[in-house]
Amino acid sequence: MAFSRRGTDVRDDIGALASQVHPVFMLPPLAASAFGSILAGSIAPAPLALHALAAFFAVYTAHVKDGYVDFYLRDEDDDHPMTRSGCRLALAGATLGFAAATVAMGAVVGVGAALVTVPLWFLGFLHAPQFDTNPITTTLGYPLGIALCIVGGHFVQVGQLGVRPLGFAAVFLITLAGVKIIDDSKDYAYDRSIGKRTVAVVLGRDRARRLAYALVYAAGTVVVVFAVSGIFPPTASLAAVAFGVVVLLSTRAGAEVATMLLVRGTYVFLALLVVAVWYRPLAGLSLPDIGVLGPYTYLVTELVFGALALALLVRADALARAGLSVLVLYPLAYVWDWYTLEVGVFAIPLRTGVELFAIPIEEHLFMLVVPALVIGIHETVHGAIAAE
Repeated sequence: MAFSRRGTDVRDDIGALASQVHPVFMLPPLAASAFGSILAGSIAPAPLALHALAAFFAVYTAHVKDGYVDFYLRDEDDDHPMTRSGCRLALAGATLGFAAATVAMGAVVGVGAALVTVPLWFLGFLHAPQFDTNPITTTLGYPLGIALCIVGGHFVQVGQLGVRPLGFAAVFLITLAGVKIIDDSKDYAYDRSIGKRTVAVVLGRDRARRLAYALVYAAGTVVVVFAVSGIFPPTASLAAVAFGVVVLLSTRAGAEVATMLLVRGTYVFLALLVVAVWYRPLAGLSLPDIGVLGPYTYLVTELVFGALALALLVRADALARAGLSVLVLYPLAYVWDWYTLEVGVFAIPLRTGVELFAIPIEEHLFMLVVPALVIGIHETVHGAIAAE
């Protein structure tokens, strides 16, 4: 039975089957599986190969089913390389391949490894037409698959779940959800015309884009917090900063270019995280000790952040408005600060010792710098949103 709609020889059938291997979507799950194994510290090749093979068949199932539904059932696509029966045979073959890899994994590693892997097939098979019409499932399907690949790749190495792989899985789930929202917004007009409820259709393109960048920003924040708390290696935060630069560049681009930048940025993000986990370049190094500035330590930090606040306010043309807000807030902040110092809530050892009106001079600056910085960030963010 022929697989190809364009010919009947073996080469045509092989070409039709190969057409459903889309590297841009296929490679990330395989890389995520390998990353999960890297998180284990040592890699056993057989479990990694079996898990990656199962992930391949799961994604292949999704591609074949999606093309079948879009062309033969929904009449959305203008063309498709595979026959109707060829799609069904390919689905059956991919399912058998997934089952074989999963059963072998259960035999080599344990039943738990198979149970962690099985959801990948359901995500692939139910992508269309069940999941891709709901704004939540159409957005989270692929990101959830990547997250499961990370968790599963780690599980098949060690036979148990771990906090670190779960943390990285959550980061990529949130990050890729944001990227998927922006990607879907490229087809806003078409999706709306056929009643496909993506996040962009439900919320509108502007609100969906803001939600997408909020998710990406939240994921970067999680990386930094986990790196500081010791869950992730310290250099993981540098990976988040590098990805953040790409995110900033994408904010000024349209949906198509932004998607291209974010997808490639995600590859860089993953590569830098692999370096952070595998090589641990900053392991053993202590944080820079700014305490060498002695009594001027607190004052210097305030000057640095004060300069940042000033730059943001000048850029947003909000210096006068911020100054008024800070002055109105100042009396309340002064009383609050004086009281907490008076009753011993906190102490400030690295300060000049100069006091003004019963509190350290540094605290007066703190009450100016912090609200100014908050207002500067607020005006910058909302000014950028208004300009979209």
